[in-house]
Amino acid sequence: MINITFPDGKVRQYESGITAMEIAKSISEGLAKKILVADYNDKMIDLSLPLSEDGTIKLFTWDDAKGKNTFWHSSAHLMAEAVESMFPGVKFWVGPPIDHGFYYDMDLGGQQITEDDLVKLEEKMNELAKQNNAYIRSEIAKKDAVNYFYEKNDPYKLDLLHNLEDGNITFYKQGNFTDLCRGPHIPHTGHIKAIKLTNIAGAYWKGDEKNKQLTRIYGVTFPNAKLLEQHLTCWKKQKKRDHRKLGKELGIYTMNDDVGQGLILWMPNGAIIIEELEKLAKETEEAAGYKRVLTPHIAKENLYLTSGHLPYYADSMYPPMELDGTRYYLKAMNCPHHHKIFDAEPHSYKDMPLRLAEYGTCYRYEQSGELFGLMRVRCLHMNDAHIYCSKEQFAQEFKAVNAMYLKYFEIFGIEKYVMRLSLHDPEKLGQKYVNEPELWKETEELVRSVLIETGVPFVEVKGEGAFYGPKIDVQIWSAIGREFTLATNQVDFAQPRSFGLTFTNQHNEQEIPLIIHRAPLGTHERFIGFLIEHYAGKFPLWLAPLQVKILPISDKFLDYCKEIQSTLKSNHIRVEIDDRAEKIGKKIRDTELSRTPYMLIVGEKEMNENAVSLRIQGKGDQGMISITQLINEMIDLIQNRRG
Repeated sequence: MINITFPDGKVRQYESGITAMEIAKSISEGLAKKILVADYNDKMIDLSLPLSEDGTIKLFTWDDAKGKNTFWHSSAHLMAEAVESMFPGVKFWVGPPIDHGFYYDMDLGGQQITEDDLVKLEEKMNELAKQNNAYIRSEIAKKDAVNYFYEKNDPYKLDLLHNLEDGNITFYKQGNFTDLCRGPHIPHTGHIKAIKLTNIAGAYWKGDEKNKQLTRIYGVTFPNAKLLEQHLTCWKKQKKRDHRKLGKELGIYTMNDDVGQGLILWMPNGAIIIEELEKLAKETEEAAGYKRVLTPHIAKENLYLTSGHLPYYADSMYPPMELDGTRYYLKAMNCPHHHKIFDAEPHSYKDMPLRLAEYGTCYRYEQSGELFGLMRVRCLHMNDAHIYCSKEQFAQEFKAVNAMYLKYFEIFGIEKYVMRLSLHDPEKLGQKYVNEPELWKETEELVRSVLIETGVPFVEVKGEGAFYGPKIDVQIWSAIGREFTLATNQVDFAQPRSFGLTFTNQHNEQEIPLIIHRAPLGTHERFIGFLIEHYAGKFPLWLAPLQVKILPISDKFLDYCKEIQSTLKSNHIRVEIDDRAEKIGKKIRDTELSRTPYMLIVGEKEMNENAVSLRIQGKGDQGMISITQLINEMIDLIQNRRG
């Protein structure tokens, strides 16, 4: 017999060799019909895997993130089976689940796939799904796996195998499709009841533009048609708000191949938004006792060896430059530079906590296949800061950081959010994580206690912490329900030791500080991408690149319009005049489309009464208002960031 522990702490005994599916059936037939995958002793497993030792089990359905993840992973295999049946000789690279669905990269061997083919593939996937074919796991020796794909002349799977350790390799088969895969998968294809293939794109093999370009097909699936219909409705709304589309239309940013992939060129409108966000951050941080610093964009290799980033983070850094026999790296993170600033002067407990802030520019070599508009870039401007504090000060400092997040959420109208507490994996100490088991346990409990005490909604995730300590990923939802990772808030017990950072405590002893890494507004790139979609390009008055457009009914009112413009500019309000020889109706429509918050319409009556007729984006005609009253109201909204 083996002892199985459930999430509520209850323990049941079962015969050795029982499967997670059989355990689900022992609880209820209803659960057994819905369960998709299981976690056993912190490892994701197929429901058909026999269990032979004591363990803790969690059962996941579609309603769980891990259930959806597995569902979409299995759907990628189903799509590959459909593609293989329609395009003989196709070779596959990788097909992972993503936030909303899945994709598969493939080499069609010169064959062309069109949007019309997607409809045929959907039909084929539905046909295959109805066969209820099981996802069957098998293990074979690595050499046999190599022989299998060698006979198929498949360089992509052979490359994957080359990077795997010797030993048994797992394959999965459903119907007529077999794939190299770690798994796990859902029990059978019959769970997949609603299918939509959404897009065809190009993707370089391994994300390297020097390699062959593969075909990438995106899709999404659901366990019933109603969920698919709801998703497609939401997807249509998201397409209208897509930051890549609106960012171009509104003149916020652009990209150019001569500059390079993932390197953003901020246009004048984007620069204004950046300046307003920086102003907000600097005001907030100054009030909270932060001190501003500036650091260079490059540093010697030794700095990142000391911090530990090179051993753990090298794949995400640009390759080094060698000058006079010394290797330099583009800065991928600000923290090592800030540590050197802390270490430049002696500190006592009277200086603590010390909060160093910088909107630092960092460079990270994201794979080209992962680049996505403003969301995944290679040059990023981060609302970064590092708080150096004693262990006794930690809770209060961490609370203050959380309070700063909540303040920003209120300003930007973010109503739904959750803190994702990412912990370490004890089995990967010394590999993925600094080998300090007691410090991991202590700091994770510190963070957990603060989150519980402050009542902030949070979830815990094992195995996703930073290499030097636990972290919080801040998940937020836009106005139409799209989820984003805004920023991270990290606790660091490793780097203070690596850099030899200390302060003199009340007992005249040298004490090692804790460090809190925090970036409440994330990066300009990601946050502005979020805001474009959150507001559908209709930025609030304080943040809008152009706040006011003055619309004269005819040219004879231009001089009065220029007086208004001058008055508004003297009050630091961003304003333009539409002096085109167009009818007022067209000017109003064009200004609405440009998403300018305020329109001031000027004619004979307005000029005679030293007033304007006001239209507000989304609210329509507000009637006549005096210039003095208008300016006072606008200044109040802008200064308090309420509109």
